[in-house]
Amino acid sequence: MRIKTYATLPALAGLVVASLLSYAAAGDVPDWRSWRGPLDRGSVAGGDYPVAFGAEKYLWRTELPGRGCSTPIILNDKIYLTSPADGNDALVGYDLAGKEIFRTVFGAENPGKHRNGSGSNASPVTDGQAVFVYFKSGTFAAVETDGRVRWKTNLVERFGPDTLFWDHGTSPVLTEKHVVMARMHQGESWLAAFDKATGEIAWKVPRNYTTPVECDHGYSTPLVIHHAGKESLLVWGAEHLTIHDAADGQVVWSCGGFNPEGNKLWPAIVTPVIVGDMAVVAYGRNDRGVPRLYGIRLTGSGDVTATNHVWKREDVGTFVPSPVVYEDRVILVRDRGEVACLDPATGKTIWEGAFPKHRTNFYASPLVAGDKLYAPREDGAVFVAKISGDKFEQLAENDMGESIIGSPVPAAGRVLLRGETHLFCVSGK
Repeated sequence: MRIKTYATLPALAGLVVASLLSYAAAGDVPDWRSWRGPLDRGSVAGGDYPVAFGAEKYLWRTELPGRGCSTPIILNDKIYLTSPADGNDALVGYDLAGKEIFRTVFGAENPGKHRNGSGSNASPVTDGQAVFVYFKSGTFAAVETDGRVRWKTNLVERFGPDTLFWDHGTSPVLTEKHVVMARMHQGESWLAAFDKATGEIAWKVPRNYTTPVECDHGYSTPLVIHHAGKESLLVWGAEHLTIHDAADGQVVWSCGGFNPEGNKLWPAIVTPVIVGDMAVVAYGRNDRGVPRLYGIRLTGSGDVTATNHVWKREDVGTFVPSPVVYEDRVILVRDRGEVACLDPATGKTIWEGAFPKHRTNFYASPLVAGDKLYAPREDGAVFVAKISGDKFEQLAENDMGESIIGSPVPAAGRVLLRGETHLFCVSGK
């Protein structure tokens, strides 16, 4: 360990039906309103979540209209999922038994170009009144919870196409007044806020930095935080972590210094996590044996590059899966299945583990539900590990029979898994 510290199933049919009815009628499934859930931590406390499940062992599954990589969300006992449908972008609503209750179809999809990408990479987000969606085609819309379109626009037509080497990944986020989108690529990069009710643009600010090739490409999602007593947006990309005033988008805090060697081909994919006043930022190319992991203190104002780098690791990191926060610790599931639990204040390793080695990578961001860690691998193997205390114990390897890129979602003792062709709900009962 090297840390640089700076001063400053199937069951009988009758039992399945009874379980589904109980699940649908419970009305107590907590909301999961964005792809990383409450506080953007990717975790939920308490509950008894499943260990053993698989392609033929599930509570229910429903066939999806098309291949997408976004994560489902849950609001008021309904599931919302973006997906292509007959060549078009769509938002699909399901009830808690997996029955489709509406399908809202937009314009033609842009299907994407990466083998593990799609035109539906961005995950929906909701404020409880509407569901907000974005697609690689540029379609950006607010949809009422019953599927009616509140407003729709196209950001590619308005602001030009993205120049990302791979498929768009940034999801929309919500402030008190606005729905916010970020585009970080080679060319004019920006952060923009739109009125939730009308879709009218409230503000748009440039976010441009000169970087080595591809280092200005960003796929991470902004975080809504409070900074200096104000609602703010934390944005990671183009080798800079910035804080913007949510009222007008102006930069109030900035931290650089993440690639002093000038390495090329380092896009920002992982969304940071925050514990207390510390942001943990993964960068570098863990997939190529060049990881970087930083602890950045979110205090002060202006350019804090010289003062707010607290610690740095060059031996642990992640390129695609975003970290999860559990009991104020940061857990990384790395691209090849290594697992590390870190103290966010110091960057020191608390414990380490690993899932079995395999030729395929981990693309989905992990979930912690109760005391269990869920980590899907791209080939459809979903690993479950117990992480209570200061140790790691693998409990199961579950084969879902199809690729999984979207992140798992907890649903009151169940877990939703978005596969390449099906949406699964798995349960321990």
